[in-house]
Amino acid sequence: MPDDQRPSRPVVISVQTLLFHTPIESIERMLDALDNSSRIGLEEGACRGFVVTLGDGSSTRVLSDEDVEALRARCPHVHEIRYHWFAENVGTARGHNEMAALRDDADYLIFSNPDVVVEPRAIWRMLDVFDDPAVGFVEAKQLPIEHPKDFSSGTGLTSWATTAFAMTPSELFTRLEGFDAQTFFMYCDDVDYSWRVREADRTVVYQPAAVVFHDKYLTTDARWQPTNAEVRYSAEASLLMAHKWSRPRLLKRILKMYDASDVPAQRAAAAEFRRRQSKGLLVEPRDPDREIGTFVKYGYAKHRYAL
Repeated sequence: MPDDQRPSRPVVISVQTLLFHTPIESIERMLDALDNSSRIGLEEGACRGFVVTLGDGSSTRVLSDEDVEALRARCPHVHEIRYHWFAENVGTARGHNEMAALRDDADYLIFSNPDVVVEPRAIWRMLDVFDDPAVGFVEAKQLPIEHPKDFSSGTGLTSWATTAFAMTPSELFTRLEGFDAQTFFMYCDDVDYSWRVREADRTVVYQPAAVVFHDKYLTTDARWQPTNAEVRYSAEASLLMAHKWSRPRLLKRILKMYDASDVPAQRAAAAEFRRRQSKGLLVEPRDPDREIGTFVKYGYAKHRYAL
């Protein structure tokens, strides 16, 4: 990056990803790209430390001790590779919170899916956005399928950032107490964090100059094909978001829709929400004046195209 775009001091970057029965070939591909990115950051003075934490929520370990040592030898420009086996599926919110707690010296945290391959300069282009102290969360552009949510073409401002690949200052993540693991198992923990970033008077920015490849399962007509778990937990999260961000009428509509659904996962999501509600397990609603939360139909931003 040009000298006038370098940060005021080299920073420590901590990348964390949650594994779940992830093939080692995917882990190697992800780490090879991160190692190349770290090399560039070190050579150009943007980086003084680059750490990767692999959190494993699989029922059995994805990586042996020997595998971890081989990955460390494979990535000479990554200063440290940590592997933490949770011994259970902890979900994305809790998993990322626990991984973040393993380190307290990083300047910026990056949340990445394990099937993401980062373009070598993407991280440093994301870091450039933080030259503006008002920025709190930055998201990369995904290929081959760009996320459809809208953003400002001039400023990059957007409603929320997806943690397929996103960066936030560690200090801010700690101050906001990370992801809401009490509420979200997976899905919408990133939307909720984005809105709490905005609630704290910081902005959420989409950086199309930072490109990552995010592998997706597609149908024969090139549409996204969600898994059963994705259907279940995204449905559950939609109810929890409507509750937490003070949309009672929307919550009522979604519950009615899921109750009548012919999709078992959606009916199960409605039943789980009512279980939590009956046991007092829901957090207190926030944003009563509806100044932060952005609900568009059943989504969380205006979309530029259908997916």
